[in-house]
Amino acid sequence: MPTRRSLKTRTRRSRVVGVIVTRADLRLALRMSAPPDLFEVRLDHLIKHLAEVEDTIKKLRAPLIITARHPLEGGANRLRAHERRALLLRFLPYAAYVDIELRSLRGFRRVLEAAQSSQIPVIISFHDFQNTPSQNQLRAKERAAFAAGAGIFKVASRTDRAAQLARLRAFLTGERHALPVSAMGIGKLGRASRIALARCGSVLNYAHLGKARIAGQLDLPSLRKSI
Repeated sequence: MPTRRSLKTRTRRSRVVGVIVTRADLRLALRMSAPPDLFEVRLDHLIKHLAEVEDTIKKLRAPLIITARHPLEGGANRLRAHERRALLLRFLPYAAYVDIELRSLRGFRRVLEAAQSSQIPVIISFHDFQNTPSQNQLRAKERAAFAAGAGIFKVASRTDRAAQLARLRAFLTGERHALPVSAMGIGKLGRASRIALARCGSVLNYAHLGKARIAGQLDLPSLRKSI
């Protein structure tokens, strides 16, 4: 398994992630002559098209993050834990990273173990659609992610107000982190937050390929230009 030091070296620069949510996104990703650094495949959204997903992702020209999001953290189709777990295990052989929510770790031990045995780094993520927690709370979540074996800690939180964005930025740029951190805002200041946090060192920065699915999400050309 890669060491924490090697993972930090690998994720030192800010990278752009194109999010594949629909079949149209999937087909656009396949046609891209200049793909992003990574693609994220949202398996929870693509549950009815898995054969097409499996056929297409083999041909994409960038490494993949796979995730099947929990319904309380933005997941589609109200998938149960065993359904999301099965999706991740099925698509793990194609993945460069697998993203699992902090809240889901207890039920996803098999996925964690399979990723570790295949030397696939795990992104452990946390989403708060109502607020941005305090720095102490975010640091506690990062420590939990580190203890669980994460390679990257990802946080997405509500940034409707300047104070919320300031808290998220202070967390990203504050004391030395146990892990590389990907941070982004959602809401009225989401767009500004994503540009600012990418420039402050967020290691993974997510963009839509056709249509924003969440307030503040940038399109791929805009995000690339901004950072």
